[in-house]
Amino acid sequence: MRYPAFLPDGGTIGFLAPSFGCATEPYKTAFLHALKRFEALGFRVRLGPNCFKAEGIGISASPRECGEELNHSFSDPDSDVLISCGGGELMCEILPYVDFDRIAALPSKWYMGYSDNTHYTFLAATLADTASIYGPCASAFGMEPWDESLEDAFALLRGKKLEFREYPLWQLDSLRDEEHPLAPYQLTEKARIRRYLPDGPSRKKILLQGRLLGGCLDCLVNFAGTRYDRVREFNRKYGEDGILWYLEACDLNVLGMRRALWQLKEAGWFERCSGFLIGRPLHFGEEIMGLDAYEAVLYPLREFGVPVLMDLPFGHLPPAMPLINGAFARLESFANHLTLRYDLR
Repeated sequence: MRYPAFLPDGGTIGFLAPSFGCATEPYKTAFLHALKRFEALGFRVRLGPNCFKAEGIGISASPRECGEELNHSFSDPDSDVLISCGGGELMCEILPYVDFDRIAALPSKWYMGYSDNTHYTFLAATLADTASIYGPCASAFGMEPWDESLEDAFALLRGKKLEFREYPLWQLDSLRDEEHPLAPYQLTEKARIRRYLPDGPSRKKILLQGRLLGGCLDCLVNFAGTRYDRVREFNRKYGEDGILWYLEACDLNVLGMRRALWQLKEAGWFERCSGFLIGRPLHFGEEIMGLDAYEAVLYPLREFGVPVLMDLPFGHLPPAMPLINGAFARLESFANHLTLRYDLR
């Protein structure tokens, strides 16, 4: 696994928009404020051509333009790390224009983003053997003050921190809107980690380790069976470490989550798994036909006989731990506590 160089003091952060750009409020004002914040911290910023565009469907520009921006960002010597402007809906359509072979041959760079950015963060590991960060997008760094999770993500991007712990509260309803673009997270909900062993719910301390792999389930299910699906090859290469899957859902309801997990299971993705880490779904607390999010996940995953941890601090309901796709990780959880340590080997 290739691990990029971390952002040095005084280095340059490149911003790009292979999914949504920061063209509308509250994202534009928040992004502009984030740029000022990074510059005040002593870093330079470099903007890609699509950062302020809203010309595409579910992405900033045409799929070709977005793919070309992504390719150029990795070959551009004037940026040290990359942060995506935002999530979106149809980043999948840029993939035919992304040159993963060339990216794999270039000096690696950290790329950070989440949600629709799964279309790069996941494939970087499975197609280019390169680690990436499933973490906050650019406009989140415009909030005042920064949440602890943003401090964590930026510390990871700088190589200052490789161990992370749970956050005691999380946000169900956001305060950020067009009139309040810099609003911080509204942390009102108490975090509760649910742990399941093969024989049922557990209050025991759980220790897990393996290669982290995953992202937004809505995006991942689209890869199965396509030319971008090389998960079995990844499993063969790193299977002795165990594959520690992390998954979270955005638009999928509980039935969609269950169908998606069934499809990935049948595609052979979960061979050599050492455990499953499940983030809080965006539709938290939803139930359909008597099916809730817990059983939607547990039903298709029980047969693997490994621990499943749910309602973990990542996904579309912040705050979120930064997760490194491709990294070897050790995780310890007891009560509502969680410690995640990275070993960049």
